[in-house]
Amino acid sequence: MTQPAQLGRYDVVAEIGRGAMGVVYRAVDPMLERTVAIKTINMALDPGEMEHYEKRFTIEARAAGGLNHPNIVIIYDIGRSGDLAYMAMEYLEGRELKELITGNEITPERALDIAALVADGLAYAHAHEVVHRDVKPANIMILKDGRVKITDFGIARMRTADVRTQTGVVLGSPRYLSPEQVLGKRCDARADTFSLGVILYEMVTGQAPFNGIDVNSLMFQIVNFTPPPPSSVNPALPAMLDLIIAKALAKNAEDRYAGIAELAADLRACRQQGVAATPTTVTAATTAPRMIPDPTDPFADTLPSSRADDSTLPDSGVADTLPSRGLAKGFDSMAATMRLAVQTGAVTDPDALAATFGVSRHDIDNMVIASDTLPPQEPPVQPQLAPGWSLRDRQIFVVSVAAATVIGALILIL
Repeated sequence: MTQPAQLGRYDVVAEIGRGAMGVVYRAVDPMLERTVAIKTINMALDPGEMEHYEKRFTIEARAAGGLNHPNIVIIYDIGRSGDLAYMAMEYLEGRELKELITGNEITPERALDIAALVADGLAYAHAHEVVHRDVKPANIMILKDGRVKITDFGIARMRTADVRTQTGVVLGSPRYLSPEQVLGKRCDARADTFSLGVILYEMVTGQAPFNGIDVNSLMFQIVNFTPPPPSSVNPALPAMLDLIIAKALAKNAEDRYAGIAELAADLRACRQQGVAATPTTVTAATTAPRMIPDPTDPFADTLPSSRADDSTLPDSGVADTLPSRGLAKGFDSMAATMRLAVQTGAVTDPDALAATFGVSRHDIDNMVIASDTLPPQEPPVQPQLAPGWSLRDRQIFVVSVAAATVIGALILIL
Protein backbone atom coordinates (compact mmCIF):
# COMPACT_ATOMS: atom_id res chain seq x y z
CA MET A 1 0.00 0.00 0.00
CA THR A 2 1.33 3.43 -0.96
CA GLN A 3 2.19 5.66 1.99
CA PRO A 4 -0.32 8.51 2.24
CA ALA A 5 1.00 12.05 2.49
CA GLN A 6 -1.70 13.11 4.90
CA LEU A 7 -4.34 11.54 7.15
CA GLY A 8 -6.91 14.05 8.27
CA ARG A 9 -4.94 17.01 9.55
CA TYR A 10 -1.84 14.89 10.23
CA ASP A 11 1.23 15.02 7.96
CA VAL A 12 2.60 11.50 7.53
CA VAL A 13 6.40 11.27 7.92
CA ALA A 14 7.31 7.58 7.78
CA GLU A 15 6.07 4.04 8.29
CA ILE A 16 7.09 2.64 11.67
CA GLY A 17 5.34 -0.73 11.77
CA ARG A 18 2.77 -3.11 10.38
CA GLY A 19 0.21 -5.14 12.26
CA ALA A 20 -2.58 -7.59 11.57
CA MET A 21 -5.07 -4.79 11.05
CA GLY A 22 -3.01 -2.23 9.16
CA VAL A 23 0.01 0.04 9.07
CA VAL A 24 1.34 2.40 11.75
CA TYR A 25 2.90 5.70 10.70
CA ARG A 26 4.85 8.44 12.41
CA ALA A 27 3.16 11.75 11.68
CA VAL A 28 3.05 15.35 12.81
CA ASP A 29 0.06 17.25 14.11
CA PRO A 30 0.62 20.76 12.63
CA MET A 31 -1.95 22.38 14.90
CA LEU A 32 -0.24 21.31 18.14
CA GLU A 33 3.23 20.80 16.64
CA ARG A 34 3.70 17.36 18.15
CA THR A 35 4.69 13.99 16.79
CA VAL A 36 2.04 11.30 16.88
CA ALA A 37 1.67 7.67 15.87
CA ILE A 38 -1.12 6.99 13.37
CA LYS A 39 -2.61 3.51 13.33
CA THR A 40 -4.59 2.76 10.17
CA ILE A 41 -6.86 0.10 8.75
CA ASN A 42 -7.62 -0.17 5.03
CA MET A 43 -11.39 -0.25 4.58
CA ALA A 44 -11.10 -1.12 0.86
CA LEU A 45 -10.20 -4.75 1.51
CA ASP A 46 -12.62 -7.70 1.80
CA PRO A 47 -15.90 -6.05 2.92
CA GLY A 48 -16.90 -9.08 5.00
CA GLU A 49 -13.70 -9.00 7.06
CA MET A 50 -13.42 -5.25 7.14
CA GLU A 51 -16.75 -4.82 8.89
CA HIS A 52 -15.42 -6.97 11.72
CA TYR A 53 -12.05 -5.21 11.83
CA GLU A 54 -13.63 -1.77 11.74
CA LYS A 55 -15.72 -2.63 14.79
CA ARG A 56 -12.67 -3.91 16.61
CA PHE A 57 -10.80 -0.77 15.58
CA THR A 58 -13.59 1.37 17.00
CA ILE A 59 -13.62 -0.63 20.23
CA GLU A 60 -9.89 -0.08 20.64
CA ALA A 61 -10.33 3.66 20.21
CA ARG A 62 -13.19 3.76 22.71
CA ALA A 63 -11.43 1.51 25.20
CA ALA A 64 -8.04 3.19 25.25
CA GLY A 65 -9.43 6.65 24.48
CA GLY A 66 -11.45 6.64 27.68
CA LEU A 67 -8.44 5.78 29.83
CA ASN A 68 -6.06 8.36 31.26
CA HIS A 69 -3.23 6.66 33.10
CA PRO A 70 0.58 7.06 33.02
CA ASN A 71 1.02 3.42 32.02
CA ILE A 72 -1.50 3.38 29.16
CA VAL A 73 -0.88 4.86 25.73
CA ILE A 74 -2.85 8.08 25.11
CA ILE A 75 -5.36 8.19 22.24
CA TYR A 76 -5.72 11.68 20.74
CA ASP A 77 -8.09 11.33 17.82
CA ILE A 78 -9.94 8.97 15.49
CA GLY A 79 -11.17 9.58 11.95
CA ARG A 80 -11.36 8.42 8.38
CA SER A 81 -9.47 9.55 5.29
CA GLY A 82 -10.64 7.97 2.03
CA ASP A 83 -10.42 4.19 2.41
CA LEU A 84 -8.34 4.45 5.59
CA ALA A 85 -9.73 4.60 9.09
CA TYR A 86 -7.09 6.00 11.43
CA MET A 87 -6.38 6.55 15.08
CA ALA A 88 -3.88 9.15 16.29
CA MET A 89 -2.09 8.27 19.50
CA GLU A 90 0.88 9.14 21.64
CA TYR A 91 4.18 8.58 19.85
CA LEU A 92 6.39 6.38 22.01
CA GLU A 93 10.17 6.39 21.72
CA GLY A 94 11.48 3.20 23.21
CA ARG A 95 11.60 -0.54 22.73
CA GLU A 96 9.09 -3.33 22.97
CA LEU A 97 9.38 -5.51 26.04
CA LYS A 98 9.52 -8.47 23.65
CA GLU A 99 12.87 -7.27 22.35
CA LEU A 100 14.31 -6.84 25.84
CA ILE A 101 13.22 -10.33 26.90
CA THR A 102 14.70 -11.89 23.77
CA GLY A 103 18.02 -10.15 24.43
CA ASN A 104 18.11 -11.20 28.12
CA GLU A 105 18.46 -7.53 29.04
CA ILE A 106 16.18 -7.50 32.08
CA THR A 107 17.35 -8.12 35.63
CA PRO A 108 14.89 -9.69 38.10
CA GLU A 109 14.59 -6.38 39.96
CA ARG A 110 13.71 -4.52 36.77
CA ALA A 111 11.28 -7.30 35.85
CA LEU A 112 9.38 -6.75 39.11
CA ASP A 113 9.28 -3.00 38.50
CA ILE A 114 7.97 -3.43 34.95
CA ALA A 115 5.34 -5.99 35.95
CA ALA A 116 4.13 -3.79 38.82
CA LEU A 117 3.72 -0.80 36.49
CA VAL A 118 1.87 -2.88 33.91
CA ALA A 119 -0.38 -4.15 36.71
CA ASP A 120 -1.05 -0.53 37.73
CA GLY A 121 -2.20 0.34 34.23
CA LEU A 122 -4.35 -2.76 33.91
CA ALA A 123 -5.88 -2.14 37.34
CA TYR A 124 -6.94 1.31 36.15
CA ALA A 125 -8.43 -0.16 32.96
CA HIS A 126 -10.27 -2.84 34.92
CA ALA A 127 -11.69 -0.21 37.25
CA HIS A 128 -13.14 1.43 34.14
CA GLU A 129 -14.63 -1.88 32.96
CA VAL A 130 -12.05 -2.46 30.23
CA VAL A 131 -10.27 -5.82 29.96
CA HIS A 132 -7.29 -5.86 27.60
CA ARG A 133 -7.40 -9.61 26.74
CA ASP A 134 -4.17 -9.50 24.70
CA VAL A 135 -1.47 -8.60 27.21
CA LYS A 136 1.87 -9.67 25.74
CA PRO A 137 5.45 -8.30 25.53
CA ALA A 138 4.81 -6.87 22.05
CA ASN A 139 2.04 -4.70 23.55
CA ILE A 140 4.24 -3.26 26.30
CA MET A 141 6.65 -0.44 25.50
CA ILE A 142 9.63 0.48 27.65
CA LEU A 143 10.40 4.13 26.95
CA LYS A 144 13.85 5.71 26.94
CA ASP A 145 13.19 7.41 30.26
CA GLY A 146 12.18 4.11 31.86
CA ARG A 147 8.42 4.60 31.74
CA VAL A 148 6.20 1.65 30.86
CA LYS A 149 3.22 1.91 28.50
CA ILE A 150 0.52 -0.63 27.60
CA THR A 151 -0.60 -0.44 23.98
CA ASP A 152 -3.08 -2.10 21.61
CA PHE A 153 -6.46 -2.55 23.22
CA GLY A 154 -7.63 -3.95 19.88
CA ILE A 155 -9.52 -6.93 21.32
CA ALA A 156 -10.46 -5.31 24.61
CA ARG A 157 -13.87 -6.12 25.99
CA MET A 158 -15.99 -3.41 27.52
CA ARG A 159 -19.37 -3.80 29.16
CA THR A 160 -20.81 -1.57 26.41
CA ALA A 161 -18.92 -3.20 23.53
CA ASP A 162 -21.08 -4.09 20.53
CA VAL A 163 -18.72 -6.76 19.21
CA ARG A 164 -18.87 -10.18 20.81
CA THR A 165 -16.49 -13.03 20.14
CA GLN A 166 -18.16 -16.21 19.02
CA THR A 167 -18.02 -19.09 21.50
CA GLY A 168 -14.94 -21.19 20.82
CA VAL A 169 -13.12 -18.46 18.87
CA VAL A 170 -9.77 -17.61 20.44
CA LEU A 171 -8.42 -14.09 20.19
CA GLY A 172 -5.02 -13.01 21.44
CA SER A 173 -1.49 -14.39 21.33
CA PRO A 174 -1.60 -18.14 22.13
CA ARG A 175 1.43 -18.18 24.42
CA TYR A 176 -0.09 -15.59 26.77
CA LEU A 177 -3.72 -16.74 26.78
CA SER A 178 -5.41 -17.75 30.00
CA PRO A 179 -6.92 -21.26 30.26
CA GLU A 180 -10.44 -19.85 30.01
CA GLN A 181 -9.53 -18.04 26.78
CA VAL A 182 -8.02 -21.23 25.36
CA LEU A 183 -11.25 -23.07 26.16
CA GLY A 184 -13.32 -20.35 24.48
CA LYS A 185 -15.03 -19.36 27.70
CA ARG A 186 -16.07 -15.85 28.63
CA CYS A 187 -13.21 -14.20 30.50
CA ASP A 188 -12.89 -11.28 32.85
CA ALA A 189 -10.09 -9.13 34.24
CA ARG A 190 -8.38 -12.16 35.76
CA ALA A 191 -7.39 -13.25 32.24
CA ASP A 192 -5.09 -10.21 32.11
CA THR A 193 -3.58 -11.31 35.43
CA PHE A 194 -2.70 -14.72 33.96
CA SER A 195 -1.15 -13.13 30.87
CA LEU A 196 0.97 -10.81 33.01
CA GLY A 197 2.04 -13.81 35.07
CA VAL A 198 3.32 -15.50 31.90
CA ILE A 199 5.23 -12.35 30.95
CA LEU A 200 6.76 -12.06 34.42
CA TYR A 201 7.84 -15.71 34.28
CA GLU A 202 9.57 -15.05 30.97
CA MET A 203 11.29 -11.92 32.26
CA VAL A 204 12.80 -13.56 35.35
CA THR A 205 13.72 -16.94 33.86
CA GLY A 206 14.49 -16.16 30.23
CA GLN A 207 12.11 -18.87 29.01
CA ALA A 208 8.38 -19.28 28.50
CA PRO A 209 6.40 -21.28 31.08
CA PHE A 210 4.48 -23.08 28.32
CA ASN A 211 6.02 -24.49 25.14
CA GLY A 212 4.80 -26.60 22.28
CA ILE A 213 5.70 -27.76 18.81
CA ASP A 214 2.43 -26.31 17.54
CA VAL A 215 -0.49 -24.21 18.73
CA ASN A 216 -2.53 -27.22 19.82
CA SER A 217 0.17 -28.64 22.09
CA LEU A 218 0.85 -25.17 23.47
CA MET A 219 -2.81 -24.66 24.36
CA PHE A 220 -3.00 -28.13 25.89
CA GLN A 221 -0.14 -27.22 28.21
CA ILE A 222 -1.73 -23.92 29.21
CA VAL A 223 -4.85 -25.76 30.31
CA ASN A 224 -3.25 -28.87 31.83
CA PHE A 225 0.33 -28.25 32.92
CA THR A 226 1.86 -26.29 35.75
CA PRO A 227 5.37 -24.99 34.93
CA PRO A 228 8.35 -25.52 37.25
CA PRO A 229 8.83 -22.78 39.88
CA PRO A 230 10.88 -19.86 38.51
CA SER A 231 13.53 -20.38 41.21
CA SER A 232 14.20 -23.87 39.84
CA VAL A 233 15.09 -22.25 36.51
CA ASN A 234 16.91 -19.22 37.92
CA PRO A 235 18.22 -20.05 41.44
CA ALA A 236 18.88 -16.36 42.13
CA LEU A 237 15.14 -15.74 42.50
CA PRO A 238 13.49 -15.63 45.94
CA ALA A 239 10.90 -18.22 46.91
CA MET A 240 8.36 -15.45 47.46
CA LEU A 241 8.40 -14.75 43.72
CA ASP A 242 7.52 -18.40 43.09
CA LEU A 243 4.38 -17.91 45.16
CA ILE A 244 3.39 -14.68 43.46
CA ILE A 245 3.72 -16.15 39.97
CA ALA A 246 1.99 -19.37 41.04
CA LYS A 247 -1.04 -17.41 42.19
CA ALA A 248 -1.10 -15.34 38.99
CA LEU A 249 -0.89 -18.52 36.88
CA ALA A 250 -3.60 -20.47 38.70
CA LYS A 251 -5.61 -22.51 36.18
CA ASN A 252 -8.89 -21.59 37.86
CA ALA A 253 -9.55 -17.86 37.68
CA GLU A 254 -11.11 -18.02 41.15
CA ASP A 255 -7.73 -19.01 42.58
CA ARG A 256 -5.89 -16.02 41.10
CA TYR A 257 -5.60 -12.56 42.57
CA ALA A 258 -9.05 -11.10 43.07
CA GLY A 259 -7.75 -7.85 41.57
CA ILE A 260 -4.55 -7.18 39.66
CA ALA A 261 -3.76 -4.29 42.02
CA GLU A 262 -3.10 -6.95 44.67
CA LEU A 263 -0.53 -8.51 42.35
CA ALA A 264 1.19 -5.12 41.99
CA ALA A 265 1.34 -4.76 45.78
CA ASP A 266 2.92 -8.19 46.22
CA LEU A 267 5.46 -7.50 43.48
CA ARG A 268 6.56 -4.32 45.24
CA ALA A 269 6.75 -6.15 48.57
CA CYS A 270 8.99 -8.76 46.95
CA ARG A 271 11.10 -6.00 45.43
CA GLN A 272 11.58 -4.37 48.83
CA GLN A 273 12.73 -7.65 50.36
CA GLY A 274 15.48 -7.78 47.76
CA VAL A 275 16.05 -9.69 44.54
CA ALA A 276 19.38 -10.58 43.00
CA ALA A 277 20.10 -8.03 40.26
CA THR A 278 21.61 -10.56 37.86
CA PRO A 279 20.58 -10.99 34.22
CA THR A 280 18.07 -13.72 33.48
CA THR A 281 20.48 -15.74 31.34
CA VAL A 282 20.07 -19.38 32.38
CA THR A 283 22.70 -22.05 31.94
CA ALA A 284 21.92 -25.53 30.74
CA ALA A 285 22.67 -26.95 34.18
CA THR A 286 19.96 -24.89 35.86
CA THR A 287 17.36 -24.98 33.13
CA ALA A 288 14.32 -27.00 34.12
CA PRO A 289 12.98 -29.60 31.68
CA ARG A 290 10.93 -27.98 28.96
CA MET A 291 7.57 -29.54 28.24
CA ILE A 292 8.08 -30.06 24.50
CA PRO A 293 6.48 -33.26 23.20
CA ASP A 294 8.55 -35.86 21.40
CA PRO A 295 7.25 -35.94 17.78
CA THR A 296 7.96 -39.70 17.61
CA ASP A 297 5.59 -40.43 20.48
CA PRO A 298 1.86 -40.42 19.56
CA PHE A 299 1.02 -39.42 23.12
CA ALA A 300 3.81 -36.86 23.42
CA ASP A 301 1.41 -33.92 23.41
CA THR A 302 -0.09 -35.12 26.67
CA LEU A 303 3.00 -36.23 28.58
CA PRO A 304 6.28 -34.36 29.13
CA SER A 305 9.44 -36.36 28.57
CA SER A 306 10.74 -35.77 32.07
CA ARG A 307 9.80 -33.70 35.09
CA ALA A 308 12.03 -35.41 37.64
CA ASP A 309 13.72 -32.18 38.62
CA ASP A 310 10.40 -30.78 39.79
CA SER A 311 9.91 -33.49 42.40
CA THR A 312 11.29 -31.40 45.22
CA LEU A 313 10.02 -27.97 46.15
CA PRO A 314 12.85 -25.63 47.16
CA ASP A 315 12.90 -24.73 50.87
CA SER A 316 10.06 -27.09 51.75
CA GLY A 317 12.29 -29.94 52.82
CA VAL A 318 9.67 -32.37 51.57
CA ALA A 319 10.18 -34.45 48.42
CA ASP A 320 7.03 -35.34 46.53
CA THR A 321 6.58 -37.87 43.79
CA LEU A 322 4.95 -36.10 40.88
CA PRO A 323 2.13 -37.55 38.81
CA SER A 324 2.94 -38.35 35.20
CA ARG A 325 1.14 -35.20 34.00
CA GLY A 326 4.12 -33.21 35.28
CA LEU A 327 2.38 -31.07 37.88
CA ALA A 328 4.78 -29.44 40.32
CA LYS A 329 2.88 -30.01 43.56
CA GLY A 330 4.58 -27.17 45.38
CA PHE A 331 3.64 -24.73 42.64
CA ASP A 332 -0.13 -24.87 42.94
CA SER A 333 -2.51 -22.03 43.67
CA MET A 334 -3.71 -23.22 47.12
CA ALA A 335 -0.20 -23.63 48.47
CA ALA A 336 0.82 -20.32 46.92
CA THR A 337 -2.09 -18.49 48.53
CA MET A 338 -1.40 -19.85 52.01
CA ARG A 339 2.36 -19.40 51.90
CA LEU A 340 2.17 -15.99 50.28
CA ALA A 341 -0.21 -14.79 52.99
CA VAL A 342 2.34 -15.69 55.66
CA GLN A 343 5.33 -14.41 53.66
CA THR A 344 3.82 -10.97 53.10
CA GLY A 345 2.72 -10.61 56.70
CA ALA A 346 -0.96 -10.51 55.75
CA VAL A 347 -1.65 -13.28 58.28
CA THR A 348 0.00 -13.40 61.68
CA ASP A 349 -2.04 -16.24 63.16
CA PRO A 350 -1.14 -19.56 61.44
CA ASP A 351 -3.86 -21.40 63.35
CA ALA A 352 -6.51 -19.05 61.95
CA LEU A 353 -5.01 -19.45 58.47
CA ALA A 354 -5.17 -23.23 58.81
CA ALA A 355 -8.82 -23.03 59.84
CA THR A 356 -9.63 -20.72 56.94
CA PHE A 357 -8.23 -23.15 54.36
CA GLY A 358 -9.42 -26.27 56.14
CA VAL A 359 -5.95 -27.76 56.63
CA SER A 360 -3.86 -28.74 59.64
CA ARG A 361 -1.41 -26.47 61.39
CA HIS A 362 1.27 -28.99 60.44
CA ASP A 363 0.53 -28.34 56.75
CA ILE A 364 0.84 -24.59 57.29
CA ASP A 365 4.21 -25.03 59.03
CA ASN A 366 5.52 -27.15 56.14
CA MET A 367 4.53 -24.44 53.67
CA VAL A 368 6.42 -21.65 55.41
CA ILE A 369 9.38 -20.53 53.32
CA ALA A 370 11.66 -19.77 56.28
CA SER A 371 11.10 -20.50 59.91
CA ASP A 372 11.36 -16.84 60.89
CA THR A 373 8.37 -15.86 58.74
CA LEU A 374 5.99 -17.34 61.30
CA PRO A 375 5.43 -15.99 64.81
CA PRO A 376 7.23 -18.05 67.47
CA GLN A 377 5.40 -21.22 68.29
CA GLU A 378 4.23 -21.80 71.82
CA PRO A 379 6.10 -24.62 73.58
CA PRO A 380 4.15 -27.84 73.64
CA VAL A 381 2.01 -28.34 76.70
CA GLN A 382 3.47 -31.01 78.94
CA PRO A 383 1.01 -33.51 80.44
CA GLN A 384 0.26 -32.84 84.09
CA LEU A 385 0.64 -35.81 86.44
CA ALA A 386 -1.73 -36.26 89.36
CA PRO A 387 -0.13 -35.55 92.76
CA GLY A 388 1.07 -38.59 94.75
CA TRP A 389 -0.86 -40.07 97.73
CA SER A 390 -0.34 -38.53 101.14
CA LEU A 391 0.37 -40.63 104.31
CA ARG A 392 -3.24 -40.18 105.43
CA ASP A 393 -4.50 -41.45 102.08
CA ARG A 394 -2.35 -44.57 102.33
CA GLN A 395 -3.53 -45.26 105.92
CA ILE A 396 -7.19 -44.98 104.91
CA PHE A 397 -6.58 -47.32 101.96
CA VAL A 398 -4.88 -49.98 104.18
CA VAL A 399 -7.66 -49.86 106.81
CA SER A 400 -10.34 -50.12 104.11
CA VAL A 401 -8.69 -53.17 102.52
CA ALA A 402 -8.29 -54.88 105.96
CA ALA A 403 -11.91 -54.26 106.88
CA ALA A 404 -13.09 -55.63 103.56
CA THR A 405 -10.95 -58.75 104.07
CA VAL A 406 -12.42 -59.41 107.57
CA ILE A 407 -15.99 -58.95 106.40
CA GLY A 408 -15.43 -61.32 103.48
CA ALA A 409 -13.98 -64.02 105.78
CA LEU A 410 -16.94 -63.79 108.19
CA ILE A 411 -19.39 -64.21 105.31
CA LEU A 412 -17.62 -67.38 104.19
CA ILE A 413 -17.53 -68.87 107.80
CA LEU A 414 -21.20 -68.19 108.48
